[in-house]
Amino acid sequence: MTAKSKHGVFEAYANVYDALYRDKDYTLECDFLESIFRHFGMAHTENILDLGCGTGGHAIILAERGYQVLGVDRSAKMLAIAQQKAAAAELSDRVQLVEADIQDYRLNRTFDIVICMFAVLGYQTSNAEVFATLKSARQHVRTGGLFICDFWYGPAVLSQRPAERVMHAGDDRERVIRLVEEFQESHAMRYFFKPEIEFFMNQAGFRLVHLCPFADFKNRPSEASWNVAAVSQAA
Repeated sequence: MTAKSKHGVFEAYANVYDALYRDKDYTLECDFLESIFRHFGMAHTENILDLGCGTGGHAIILAERGYQVLGVDRSAKMLAIAQQKAAAAELSDRVQLVEADIQDYRLNRTFDIVICMFAVLGYQTSNAEVFATLKSARQHVRTGGLFICDFWYGPAVLSQRPAERVMHAGDDRERVIRLVEEFQESHAMRYFFKPEIEFFMNQAGFRLVHLCPFADFKNRPSEASWNVAAVSQAA
């Protein structure tokens, strides 16, 4: 099948998502997040909002580490998988999941930290979508709290150029796509430059306080840094 919309894309491959990204090191990424928490004096953070949480790759690990995590995603199928994971890990009391669009959800509460991982911000391809996402995030993080996201970095994208990728998953005996159905999925992805992301953050009520290669807090982004992490503080 060919997915016709962002929502449809993620519904289409929810059942094979974890297999496709089985090599993604969520543990390392959560270590990186916690290093940011500590650096900005948020080591005792209690609650985290995870925007575009998908199947719970970050949420489950963070919950295992003692955080209360609320995940928001618009894919009901991905949320169902995340709920199954939380239940299997006996973490249902620490992981709450809400089906909603990250551009316009309303939870009527604030969090210490909001995260938006795995380049989810880049799926918001128009200026209006980016601003809506950041504005909604700002409404859900307490003043002085942090918003952490990662995205494709413009200088690296223009230097290296995007390439077509074919992903397969499964064991050595069988390719996983045949386990469900064969489908094609295409994602329009946006990349950002530092002045651009800083502008959006400021307009939404955040102050950009750190930009670095993803999972490499001490260094600065370069043309080799395809994926970067941005840390912003709620003004």
